[in-house]
Amino acid sequence: MSNDVLEAVRGLLPGIAERARSVDEKGRIPAETIRELTAAGVFRMLQPARYGGAEDDPVAFYQVVREISGACGSTGWVAAVLGVHSWHVGLFPDAAQREVWGPGPDNLLASSYAPIGRLTPADGGFEVSGRWAFSSGCEFASWALLGGLVVGAEGRPVDFMTVLVPRRDYEIREEWDSMGLRGTASDDIVVERAFVPTHRAMRNYDQAQLRAPGRKVNTGPLYRLPFGTVFTTTVAASVIGMAAGCYASYVSAMRDRIRLSLGGGRFVEDGFAQVAVARAASEIDAAVLQTEHNVREIHTYAARNREIPLELRLRARRDQVRGTERAIEAIDILFKTAGGNSLRRGHVIERAWRDAHAGSVHVANDVERALAMYGRGEFGLTVEDNLL
Repeated sequence: MSNDVLEAVRGLLPGIAERARSVDEKGRIPAETIRELTAAGVFRMLQPARYGGAEDDPVAFYQVVREISGACGSTGWVAAVLGVHSWHVGLFPDAAQREVWGPGPDNLLASSYAPIGRLTPADGGFEVSGRWAFSSGCEFASWALLGGLVVGAEGRPVDFMTVLVPRRDYEIREEWDSMGLRGTASDDIVVERAFVPTHRAMRNYDQAQLRAPGRKVNTGPLYRLPFGTVFTTTVAASVIGMAAGCYASYVSAMRDRIRLSLGGGRFVEDGFAQVAVARAASEIDAAVLQTEHNVREIHTYAARNREIPLELRLRARRDQVRGTERAIEAIDILFKTAGGNSLRRGHVIERAWRDAHAGSVHVANDVERALAMYGRGEFGLTVEDNLL
């Protein structure tokens, strides 16, 4: 399945790249692009087979994300987050999965995981209210995964949960106006006193402890992987893909410049550019190799139904944030040596620079948080984090 999806996506890349500037300027991905990615199978790669998904290798999904992100950062980002949400729903109780995909296997989900919402216990579930920001691609989704705090009798938070809310129960308010990832349309979601039944609510602690209820029905190794690995690596893969796309554009432009100079007999070697591509290529390669290696090793433990060592989970988070850092370092190197043209608004390298830097500030790419966790683990201290 993964090879078919990758081949289909590569056929779409020229069109996605051609629309990238318009996506950035208009602040929206055209519905046509989402339809193409849906038909290619991108959003079903991590979806349970029981509901028409592929239950694919997550590394194959990350490769697809990188390729799309290299053609258009905003499109790659939205493809990444909408695609990984299909995996996350597979961790919810089967009743929730049936509600989402029973009407059709191509229903998409947006998210805003910050615990902004207020969840008040009610008979059979929770009453949910709140306003969530940064919900990338929400206009294409039929459901939203939203974070919230359960409020006890005294009005104090007693738990942290993620709830599934259908489109009929929330409003989208257009607020997104950013310097990068402009086309993701990461608008606000507003919910006012919507009822969420118990089966559409999941404790984040249970999820982090690999006790998600969906594992009872989705028994494959894909659903035994930690959320803190799968989701954060998805976010990093998009940024790494942006750097790889920037690198390809830089090398292509420099080759064209050399051919023109050779034709005029005026060729002068640019040693700075040669060193820049070497450094940038090494950073990108290291980012890909480390993140993929860790996910493959974790998947091996899951496939054998063995406990995933904490040390490995910490290493995966360490290398995931370092992968994002390496991608940013690569893109900064290229931006600085690309010449004045890269300063022009809408230039491929300029846009990639903005998109990658915007993606790097996502909470999943919080470098200090992840590295501190790794250090605590190495020193034998207790490590508890919902993104581990």
